[in-house]
Amino acid sequence: MGQGHPECPERLDAIEDRLLISGVGDALDRREAPQAPLTDLELAHGRMHIAAIRGLTDGLRDEVAAGGPQHAQIDPDTCINVHSWNAALRAAGAALAATDAVIAGELENAFCAVRPPGHHACRDQSMGFCLFNNVAIAARYALERHGLKRVAIVDFDVHHGNGTENIVAGDQRILMVSFFQHPFYPDGGSRSHASNLVNLPVPAYTKGAQIRELVNTQWLPRLEAYKPEMIFISAGFDAHRDDDLGQMGLLESDFAWMTERIKAIANRHAQGRIVSCLEGGYNLDALARSVEAHVRVLADL
Repeated sequence: MGQGHPECPERLDAIEDRLLISGVGDALDRREAPQAPLTDLELAHGRMHIAAIRGLTDGLRDEVAAGGPQHAQIDPDTCINVHSWNAALRAAGAALAATDAVIAGELENAFCAVRPPGHHACRDQSMGFCLFNNVAIAARYALERHGLKRVAIVDFDVHHGNGTENIVAGDQRILMVSFFQHPFYPDGGSRSHASNLVNLPVPAYTKGAQIRELVNTQWLPRLEAYKPEMIFISAGFDAHRDDDLGQMGLLESDFAWMTERIKAIANRHAQGRIVSCLEGGYNLDALARSVEAHVRVLADL
């Protein structure tokens, strides 16, 4: 997204390095992400929105060839270059391929180390570093293409997943549970009171003990009662105390604890089926350590 932007390629490099150095990477079945078919993007996004992003990319490619600017701005925080379209298709494609592999029993669960993130992308609007909503697309894909009846989305990014809410609010086949710093980006936080949403605003400087209490009292009872057949995680790690894009106080141990609780729900009701997709996390060291903790729990390491 340009020089100095926090949503940078070094995020995935830091994760890769940490998994290699820690030895966690040796225990994983690693797969390259395919491109998502446009018809699957349409499970969560309008056809005109998808065409607009593709058209913006084509126009930018012509400008770059003529010596023009290297980036096109979508909003004050979000821009694309000529490679962003393919990257976004692969980010969504990773979530879809992971869904296929987990439902087929090839993998117990999956973590998708992808960029760009997705949970701010609304049905007809890209924003907040996000072009397409990877988790919402995959959740709808599990329902529409694989015939599941109930899936859950768990979002522990420091920012509210407004795009996911926009796409799934009122769809009783999907239960979305989240917490988020409030007031914070995006302006207004949760805007829906749909019965399939459990969105918990928390103040800045909230620490892990308080989040664990909310998870125990608000998330877990709803998830248990819902009995999802598969769980999708919007895994943002910017609620870490070292991340300057948020103002919360979580540690790696808190992300591991949440993952353990989510995994227990999945084991009871969903045959262990989890697909987790990277969202935020911009302090590279904290991000890498937190992803390691998350993946260790998923992989039973």
